[in-house]
Amino acid sequence: MSATGLEVFDRTLQTTHIWLDEIIEDLATDRQTAWHVLGAVIRCLRDRLPAELSAHLSAELPLLVRGSYFDGWRPGRETLKMRSLPEFLERVSDSLVNTKPIGSVDAVRSVFAVLNRHLDHGQVEKVRHSLPEDLRALWPDGDARLM
Repeated sequence: MSATGLEVFDRTLQTTHIWLDEIIEDLATDRQTAWHVLGAVIRCLRDRLPAELSAHLSAELPLLVRGSYFDGWRPGRETLKMRSLPEFLERVSDSLVNTKPIGSVDAVRSVFAVLNRHLDHGQVEKVRHSLPEDLRALWPDGDARLM
């Protein structure tokens, strides 16, 4: 029997919990902090990607995570280039200021690993290759997939 009465909600809750559990294990943190980490990283990633690629990536996310991805998004606003790794990490760190202490490098690596494991390989490669080389280095390569 469905917990929510709608299969789409049950599926997104289950998938989101799996993703959060992986972040919890990787960062040795709690569920609330894992949720903040996931949101902070995916929103910074969203703001770094070209709009079309960002939209394609969003379609791969569980419905609940997709809501967090678009939280605070302003359509038509120019993509933030964040040309360097320090700029990207600073934005992630700023988004995590009101949570338990989690290093931005650890947060990014953890979320990138979750995306790498759970999203379509072709989409992951498009996203990875759109990032600057120093930021791309935090994303596991395609050989690290566990699916």
